[in-house]
Amino acid sequence: MKKLMIIGASLAIMCSSCVSKKKYADMEAKNKKTQDLLNTATVKLNECLDEKASTTSELKVLRDQVGTLKNTNAALLNNVGNLATLSTKEAENLERSLESIKEKDLQIKTMNDALNKKDSVTLALVTSLKGALGNLADEDIEINVEKGVVYVSISDKLLFRSGSYNVSSRAKEVLGKVAKVVNDKPDIEFLVEGHTDNVPFSNKGLVDNWDLSVKRATSVVRVLQDEFGVEPKRMTAAGRSYYVPIADNSTAENRAKNRRTRIVVLPKLDQFYNMIEEGMKEASEKGQ
Repeated sequence: MKKLMIIGASLAIMCSSCVSKKKYADMEAKNKKTQDLLNTATVKLNECLDEKASTTSELKVLRDQVGTLKNTNAALLNNVGNLATLSTKEAENLERSLESIKEKDLQIKTMNDALNKKDSVTLALVTSLKGALGNLADEDIEINVEKGVVYVSISDKLLFRSGSYNVSSRAKEVLGKVAKVVNDKPDIEFLVEGHTDNVPFSNKGLVDNWDLSVKRATSVVRVLQDEFGVEPKRMTAAGRSYYVPIADNSTAENRAKNRRTRIVVLPKLDQFYNMIEEGMKEASEKGQ
């Protein structure tokens, strides 16, 4: 009996030992599995931490870029505003410049029109004079235009006898033709100039060449007034003596050229300026 009890106790102990080893093995296996899971989780956690750090860094870079873009955008908007302001001012300046150019063009056109009109009047006068005096020899009378002024130069031999200031009958025929032209153009005024050569001259009632040149000019003016009805207020008489020669006085031929009477058609500057002023006013009104 005792034997049996010993055997039973031994069996019990053996069974108990077997169970404990099995449980231990199971626990070992579970522990290993748990450790593997923990290692895997630790690896994943580290990967997540690394990814978080990288993402945080990228996020900072993106935020910096967003800040830079915002600043750039604000600067661009400001520049656009400035450009719009500049464009408006430039447009206004350009408009003013164009208006100024347009006004100057109108002024130039007005002046050109006035000059053309004046030239037309001058040309018409020259044509009329040449038509009236065309049958005379060139050496006796010359008609030319200098700087818009018409000059009619009549030789001494046609108008006066040597040393005389009395107009000859032949000269009156010439002066009558000149008078017809100027009477047809009542707006023009003219100067009658007497010219002599440089040979000293003195005669009863005349002191020198000055006196002779003036007397000849006034004689022509009187004939135009008294015999051909030219209004005296349109004429001026002047003597130039021998101080405005057209040739050297060294030869008789040249001295004959210098002895002359010249009719100078005076430009009416007030009329010319009035034409310009009226044109400017008209241009200004058109511009508005």
